[in-house]
Amino acid sequence: MVIECPQCAAKYQYSEERFDGKPNKKIRCSKCQTVFDVKNPAIVAPAAAAHTVAPPEDGFDSTVARRGSGMGAFVAQPENSTAQAGIPSPRDTGKVEDGPRLSGDRRYSLAILDGPDAGKVFRIERPKTVIGRSAGDLILNDIEASRSHACVEVRDPVVLLSDMESTNGTLVGGEKITGAVELYNHAEFQVGTTTIMLIVTDAD
Repeated sequence: MVIECPQCAAKYQYSEERFDGKPNKKIRCSKCQTVFDVKNPAIVAPAAAAHTVAPPEDGFDSTVARRGSGMGAFVAQPENSTAQAGIPSPRDTGKVEDGPRLSGDRRYSLAILDGPDAGKVFRIERPKTVIGRSAGDLILNDIEASRSHACVEVRDPVVLLSDMESTNGTLVGGEKITGAVELYNHAEFQVGTTTIMLIVTDAD
């Protein structure tokens, strides 16, 4: 049953089992501390079950009321009933980091716009693509690129670019990046003297 504090209108979910066969029960509102009398609906007719304000007395139900998720009203629940009170459990709120993965709905490619290999398009076939002068998946004929220069990692739908401690660094918008930065469709970055664009299209 749902009861309401007559003083501040805070609402509570109250189990009828708490009456223990008694015709009424006193509870204290955890919001305004008003103690009010609640009639047992199993004994008292609904028309006679209106709530009345009573002064504080011993014997009131001291169940802790906790605020429900996104609601102004309070819900009386046992301390271990977080799910019933609308409070997500740690399992619900824990942040899960997805690992590298490609999508069956999108195709990811790297188009070389400028540099010795201008005009080439490299299709990303696996979640991690290493770009470098002599080691990796996308090999550049660029003497300014390091052996293993940068890494493009797909965590569908997010694409991350990171520098692999290259000599000249990896640039986005003319600035050297530190750590991983997110790339969007048609985003450009520079490895050595080579300018590369990420292209994302729908899979055929």
